[in-house]
Amino acid sequence: MIIDFHTHVFPDKIAQRTIAALEGAADVKAHTDGTLSGLLKSMAHAGVDKSVILPVTTRKGQFDSITRFAKAVNDEHDNLISFGGIHPDDDDVTEKLSFLKDNGFKGIKLHPDYTETFIDDERYIHIISEACRLGLLVITHAGKDPAYDVIHCPPDKGRNMLDRVYELTSFSEPFFIFAHLGGNCVESDVEKYLVGQNCYIDISCSFGDLGNFSDVSDETIVRIIKNHGAEKILFATDCPWNDQKAYIKRFKELDGISDTEKDLILGKNAERLLSR
Repeated sequence: MIIDFHTHVFPDKIAQRTIAALEGAADVKAHTDGTLSGLLKSMAHAGVDKSVILPVTTRKGQFDSITRFAKAVNDEHDNLISFGGIHPDDDDVTEKLSFLKDNGFKGIKLHPDYTETFIDDERYIHIISEACRLGLLVITHAGKDPAYDVIHCPPDKGRNMLDRVYELTSFSEPFFIFAHLGGNCVESDVEKYLVGQNCYIDISCSFGDLGNFSDVSDETIVRIIKNHGAEKILFATDCPWNDQKAYIKRFKELDGISDTEKDLILGKNAERLLSR
């Protein structure tokens, strides 16, 4: 079982211009056309059994349109799991999160850079705490985004947010996921503030030799996985920004991680999380 825990798609009518705009803003090249059919084709080519789709909410008021599209994906595709999206300025946060839970959503995606809001802002603390209480998973972009100068989810603020949420909710099970090896381009701070904490880390955009975003040594990747614990690491590619087939091959070739640990990371951890 291979589950890609970090992918993106867009409605057909806006996919082409959205991909073009993002390619220009971040100086990257997409590996699919950004559509559902493009992701499904990539999955079949790569041998990916399931993909988690993460919508990006960029402004207040997008909840309804994003939710409609995401729910249609979940209703129509057994091998795709779309999360919901919410903006820190949205009204009626508790009601919106309850709607997602009642309609079978597994979690929500946050992107602090796109909302220009630090991850330990009180609005995010409220959203994340409510999601935690409802049993929703939460995943955030973490570290550098190539389109932005300011890092709105650096590891120290991520750790502060975690501590606050666990204090407010008295929750003990890990439910929060930091993308991009815990923090794109800030791996030393990931090791200082997040490794070993009560959270998950996905490995999207970790292999710099695949072309997009990051340039992390294999030694650093292995050290973070080993010290954080393979049972709290999720395989992820950030497709369309990385090629799923090449990413799987690159991960499988990684020295220093046992086959048992690779099986956990490639799918078993995600399967367990998504079945909660």
